[in-house]
Amino acid sequence: MNVRALKRVYFVGIGGIGMSALARFFRNQGAVVSGYDRTETPLTKQLVAEGMSVHYTDDIALIDKEAELIVYTPAIPKDHAELNWLKDNGYPVYKRSDVLQWITEALFSVTVAGTHGKTTISTMIAYLLRETGYGCNAFLGGISVNYGSNYWSSDNATAVIEADEYDRSFLKLFPDIAVLTAMDADHLDIYGTAAEVEAAFIQYTKNIKAGGTLVAKHGLHRAKDLQASNIIAYSLQNDAADVYGANIVQKDGGYVFDVIAKDWVINDVRLPIGGMHNAENAIAAIGVTQLLQIEAEKVKEALAGFKGIKRRFEYVVKNENIVFIDDYAHHPEELAALIQSAKRLFAGRKCVVAFQPHLFTRTRDFADGFATSLSMADEVILLDIYPARELPIDGVTSQMIADRMGNPNHTVLTKEGLLNYVKAAPLDLFITAGAGDIDKLVNPIKEILENK
Repeated sequence: MNVRALKRVYFVGIGGIGMSALARFFRNQGAVVSGYDRTETPLTKQLVAEGMSVHYTDDIALIDKEAELIVYTPAIPKDHAELNWLKDNGYPVYKRSDVLQWITEALFSVTVAGTHGKTTISTMIAYLLRETGYGCNAFLGGISVNYGSNYWSSDNATAVIEADEYDRSFLKLFPDIAVLTAMDADHLDIYGTAAEVEAAFIQYTKNIKAGGTLVAKHGLHRAKDLQASNIIAYSLQNDAADVYGANIVQKDGGYVFDVIAKDWVINDVRLPIGGMHNAENAIAAIGVTQLLQIEAEKVKEALAGFKGIKRRFEYVVKNENIVFIDDYAHHPEELAALIQSAKRLFAGRKCVVAFQPHLFTRTRDFADGFATSLSMADEVILLDIYPARELPIDGVTSQMIADRMGNPNHTVLTKEGLLNYVKAAPLDLFITAGAGDIDKLVNPIKEILENK
């Protein structure tokens, strides 16, 4: 399908982070864009401000009956009246992943996949391409702090796309350059086993266009099974990789380091955001820019101005008295990286983490891992599980994690209880983490901390 020629597009689930990027793409092409979502959010308000029509009731009468393309997200329930009516009445109904497939087929495409880091790396790559003047069309799974958006356009026929493994949707993409960050077990409600997760990521590498390149984290399990015409391994500081960091120094809540490859070196790269894992993410992104032959000095200059992604090691408050970090971490590995990085950057401060588990199945499958990672903090507050698309599972609660923790300094609180805790407790390093609706507490917590 010629995505650039469409005049009317309707979205079922327009407010999702990936869906809204596509909605912005079509609006930018001049199409009339409208859609449904379950609730109004700051993001849907922005879409309306940008000229799109959004409604919040599942009502067939509100559908754009003249739409040439219907895009829906797998998160929409099977009994959704609008979606079923559109299917029953012969409309061209496609998943978000189908539209991204058309884009990868039409443009030179860089896709970023993996169970951790894909939002940060895809945003870094797209930011660097934009700021160096190379240009790209960015389809991201997070909001860039620099631009306040998850989408931007360019006349350059290049796309940077976050490739989501949920629902196997990333297997529809056909990239020229593919990044692979991790193949850890996740979404076991979809895949069933860790081996099936790995098999899907291996299949992702088989989709790389002939002559294309895979940029993969060094030391991945089953690395020998990954496939591409060219494979480049990146690492934080393992010099056995093709691209790696060296001489890493913490500075002002960020890092300064060198990036070394066989044919090139970029010295004194400045990354102004926290998290040692983000330094590794930056090395992967820089590796992609060098494949595109972008001038090293331009890349270095651009990265120094990178402000990060909303909810990815985001400094909400940062002063002498209090550091408040908000992060999307919702997997044990992500939580471990978050807590370790924060404790290293702000050594000597008491690290208090408020975590909202995301999904009953993920909590059940990784309760031990969550308990181990969270025990690294000095104190932990657990909120109730955010169910998203799931129904409760008997016996699966946040207490399940608490009971497994080696650190006795933990408690389970309601959201209101957490706000009361923040008002009363002496805090100097505080972290909120989770992929549910804990982000709605960020501004109230920020106000409490700033008024203390």
